[in-house]
Amino acid sequence: MDAITETVAATPLLEVRACRQSYHKDSSADLLVLDDVNVSIANGEIVGLLGRSGSGKSTLLRIVAGLLTPTAGDVRWQGKPVSGPTQGVAMVFQSFALFPWLTVQENVELGLEALGTPRAERDKRAEEAIDLIGLGGYESAYPKELSGGMRQRVGLARALVVHPDLLLMDEPFSALDVLTAETLRTDLIDLWMEGKLPIKSVLMVTHNIEEAVLMCDRILVFSSNPGRVASELRVPFAHPRNRHDAAFRQLVDDIYALMTRRATVIPKATTAATPAVDVTFATPLQPVSTNLLAGLIETMAGHPYDGRADLPALAAALQLEADELLPMGEALQLLGFGVLEEGDLKLSEPGKEFAHADTDGRKALFAAALRAHVPLVAAIRRTLDERWNHRASAVRFRDELEDHMSPDYAEDTLRTAIAWGRYAELYTYDEEAAQFSLEDIEAAA
Repeated sequence: MDAITETVAATPLLEVRACRQSYHKDSSADLLVLDDVNVSIANGEIVGLLGRSGSGKSTLLRIVAGLLTPTAGDVRWQGKPVSGPTQGVAMVFQSFALFPWLTVQENVELGLEALGTPRAERDKRAEEAIDLIGLGGYESAYPKELSGGMRQRVGLARALVVHPDLLLMDEPFSALDVLTAETLRTDLIDLWMEGKLPIKSVLMVTHNIEEAVLMCDRILVFSSNPGRVASELRVPFAHPRNRHDAAFRQLVDDIYALMTRRATVIPKATTAATPAVDVTFATPLQPVSTNLLAGLIETMAGHPYDGRADLPALAAALQLEADELLPMGEALQLLGFGVLEEGDLKLSEPGKEFAHADTDGRKALFAAALRAHVPLVAAIRRTLDERWNHRASAVRFRDELEDHMSPDYAEDTLRTAIAWGRYAELYTYDEEAAQFSLEDIEAAA
């Protein structure tokens, strides 16, 4: 191998260096989505981006595809700067994104048509891709005639038909039922190991920890607010992988432990224009219903957990993904009803008391927890107590939240505060007027 060939072989397909992405917000600081993200993808590997919703993983995929220009940083595709849609990269979406008025064959051919591929070549390659992903005989069918799994196979064929060097997958199995998703994962890995996929590497976004360990060679665990690569893990197991193997289960446990370690919150520097705020007040609340929290507490208090559960085992028993279970555990921790530590969830004494209390007792415990541990709820109640008419507009609280988080996070946080405070009978809320009040709430609540 000569020096030039060696250099080409050593050049990563993709390099992302010090990538930063922010969005301008009116009358407030920019919203930082990604900060100092570094990613490198080599030939012949499947890399997973694992993290919570809102950690910027899908934003990073759009940057890699050349659909979004980062605010700062360097993105290189095969050694050259990315300045627009990246040729040699194709994407599979969570939502299938098929055109309902086109047949399977026509949907698959779209990318080739955009590239100006001759009709005969389009037909040949589309047929090969459709056969490869197991939909032979459905070329003339329309999306409405297909199951969810079959529609996702069409999306996969549409991405593969252009023979991309890098396949991007944005939660490709999350919209499918458990069995269909497992079948499609297995088929995809089998094709990858047999060398039948016309691609060099895969970069996939997932919330499912087991999925990442089953499929990926490397896993990048993202932290949130803003999104950063918190940890990089190499998966040492050969395919096919056994999810019941002790080493496999240990790696899943280790990742749960990484994702339950709380990041230190560093307050922003204050100036005359940006006065000091309660950092906890400005922390997004997990949009988890009180019914789910009560159900989780009851489950944790009963057999076989008796107040302590291994998160992977609990997720499997409840058929929840990490992105569903972790917000529930974090909400319990915030309220003082539980503790997350090294991949386990443990009920606190107040949590155990809640599990065995009657309805009124639970509401009283929840109210005390909100006042003690959720400054936003405490601030709403305090404002209502201080006002002569015991009323306050939700707009003032939403505006203050939006000074420190995105409008979506602010809305979710406020809606959670509304729901939790209502359940605890700390205040009522008029949806039409968007107004809190103490109407029908006893002063002693």
